[in-house]
Amino acid sequence: MLEDKKFLEGMDEQCAAKKKEWDERCKMRTEELLALSDTIKILNDDDALELFKKTLPAPALLQMKVTTAQTRKAAIAALSAHKGYHLDLISLALRGKKVSFDKVIKMVDDMVVLLGKEQADDDSKKEMCEMSIDKAEDDMKTLDVTISDLEKSIEDSKGEIATLTDEIAALTEGLKELDKDVAEQMDMRKEEHDDYVTTMAANTAAKELIEFAKNRMNKFYNPNQYKAPPKRELSEEERITLNNGGTLAPTEAPGGIAGTGIGFMQVSPHKQMSDGAPPPPPETFGAYSKKSGESNGVIAMMDMMIADLDKEMQEMEFEEKDAQGEYEKFTREAAEKRITDSKSITDKEAAKADAEGLVEKESQEKTDNMKKLMATMEFLKGLHTDCDWLLQNFDVRKEARAAEVDALKTAKAVLSGADFSFVQTKRYLRRA
Repeated sequence: MLEDKKFLEGMDEQCAAKKKEWDERCKMRTEELLALSDTIKILNDDDALELFKKTLPAPALLQMKVTTAQTRKAAIAALSAHKGYHLDLISLALRGKKVSFDKVIKMVDDMVVLLGKEQADDDSKKEMCEMSIDKAEDDMKTLDVTISDLEKSIEDSKGEIATLTDEIAALTEGLKELDKDVAEQMDMRKEEHDDYVTTMAANTAAKELIEFAKNRMNKFYNPNQYKAPPKRELSEEERITLNNGGTLAPTEAPGGIAGTGIGFMQVSPHKQMSDGAPPPPPETFGAYSKKSGESNGVIAMMDMMIADLDKEMQEMEFEEKDAQGEYEKFTREAAEKRITDSKSITDKEAAKADAEGLVEKESQEKTDNMKKLMATMEFLKGLHTDCDWLLQNFDVRKEARAAEVDALKTAKAVLSGADFSFVQTKRYLRRA
């Protein structure tokens, strides 16, 4: 800011000086143009042209009706009416009494060349200024568009990063919930399966016990339906013993429920009778008869119980199979979802990293382009400082310089036509 303030103060002083100089140049140029216009008017006057025709019949020999002093005065008068440093030099040279017109003409030629060089310099600088300003303005427009595009791209990338961040967080949280659900389902399935195994074992034991009891009743009431237990297969040692006339060791009584060999659960012991005198002996009974009718009802009830157990076990097997199938489907879908979501998280993290890299890259590009824009603006400012005055006044300068050249050439023509070795300085009149 301090440098800008210092630069501004200097610019104010320079601009004030330039304005004053410009006003003086405009005033001088106006007077110079007026002098040139007057000179042209004098030389192009009808009487002057008529005089030139009479006094300048040929370029080799010129007759003039004026003296050297008068020629010098005429040339000075034509030039002194204008205010231009080139014309002032010629005027000063003509005011010298001993100056040669050849020297003045050479000065005119040199000044015409100088003016031509100045105009060429103005033309070259004008072309350079216009090209440089156009290029700088085009560069600024290009940089503005580039910066705008980068800003839009950066905002889009930041929005994409925010969206990806939310999606990654949601997927990660979803995986945690999925693992929790899988663990809960696993515990539930294990508990259900344990219940199934326990219940099936109990039902199987109950069915076997009922069938054992039914078979025992059939042995007495329905011998034709009785199923004898399979004979025990003897070992090789036992067969040898029997063949040699020996006897086998007594087999241990079957354990389990009521000595049936069926075991699953503990059966509560029978309650002991209360202490006291034993009951009196029963009365004498008659001949015993089988209760076939009652036994048939009991066996039918056992069959019904077995059927109920079979049905319940079938339902349990179906439910277990269905529950196991649903659990396996759930775990399979959960595993697939975990794989899919994990891959999605990996892909989104890669996309997020790419977007973050792009934001960093484009932010650096934006900074670089903004620096280029600032440098271009400073360069353009310098161009305007150097070129605006010339571009604004180029046509006026060119016209003024052309008029000055025309004036110098006209003065040269006047001076070149004065051959004083043949000038008639007196007039003689012959009278008849």
